[in-house]
Amino acid sequence: MEEGKKEKKKVMVAIDESEFSHYALKWAIEYLKDTIVDSELVIFTAQPNTNFGYVYASSMGSAPPELIINMQEKQKMIAFSLLEKAKELCAHHGVIVAETLTEVGDPKEAICEAVEKLKIQLLIIGSHSRGAIQRAFLGSVSNYCVHNAKCPVLVVKKPI
Repeated sequence: MEEGKKEKKKVMVAIDESEFSHYALKWAIEYLKDTIVDSELVIFTAQPNTNFGYVYASSMGSAPPELIINMQEKQKMIAFSLLEKAKELCAHHGVIVAETLTEVGDPKEAICEAVEKLKIQLLIIGSHSRGAIQRAFLGSVSNYCVHNAKCPVLVVKKPI
């Protein structure tokens, strides 16, 4: 590396369609703006790996391939729309440069894989504030990432 040039840190904010995710992104931009402006910012969302078994069952054993392709395209469009809104929020707060990325898969695993692949140095993620029973049945993406991401994780909890 040339003398005088610092390598930019890589920060990733993982988002979904929830208000908690939106709050975490907004909080990060407002409270960590100096860090984010001087870093490479990646906004990430996962497209759930949808089980299309119910489509097969409801259509007597075989769904038309076009239906499955349409459903996958719809998920992709939702993900791109979500990322575009996130970029607009960043730009509104003066963060002009943000890379966006989406992957298909279980969100918690996709987030951790992206962290490792992109060599992210800080992961920021929202918390759904679920109770212990809901976490036991539904799992917690933020909890999984805290324990499995290969970088520090900042979990932003929306005040009630």
